[in-house]
Amino acid sequence: MNYLAHIYLSGDDDPLLKIGNFIADSVKGKAFKKYPQAIQNGIKLHREIDAFTDSHPIVFESKHRLFKKYRHYSSVIVDVLYDHFLAKNWQDYHPTRLNVYIEDFYLLLKYNFESLPKRVQNFYPYMVSDNWLLSYAEIDGIEKILTQMNHRVKGKTQLQESVKELKEFYPEFESEFTAFFSELEEFVKLKKKELLVN
Repeated sequence: MNYLAHIYLSGDDDPLLKIGNFIADSVKGKAFKKYPQAIQNGIKLHREIDAFTDSHPIVFESKHRLFKKYRHYSSVIVDVLYDHFLAKNWQDYHPTRLNVYIEDFYLLLKYNFESLPKRVQNFYPYMVSDNWLLSYAEIDGIEKILTQMNHRVKGKTQLQESVKELKEFYPEFESEFTAFFSELEEFVKLKKKELLVN
């Protein structure tokens, strides 16, 4: 899952858990132990979500559709596509309008800026000015996000070209997302309870 899903799956009870889940990709190995417990729990939750997602048979179907052309980058693409379906169908998942929810999250990061890893501090202004999270809701926004991600893969593949497959197999991807995400939400509920106990 990509940024929006990780933020959403954190729930609304603990802002620091949400921050931890969001920054986790920028915190390697045991470096998470330097953070407050709630942020640590968010990082742990993020890693659990990634492991569950990477090994799930429904997600495999989505990745398999892209694998011949994009190889191991198909996982990266599916993460972004699934965030698109979450954003597009946001009203089915959360009572707060997506634009308001996202603005609140940007403010949360602003007020906790010093707790963010340097990498996140560096991309935060661009994330807000280009409104990355809201852009997931539109196919054009997905294409732009994937184009930006090409820099990270150093041009080894053109990730944004996967928008063609998204359009061609739109109902299939959306159906897979919906089925998978309901299972993921149940998994996350259990994991959050475990983290609160430990």
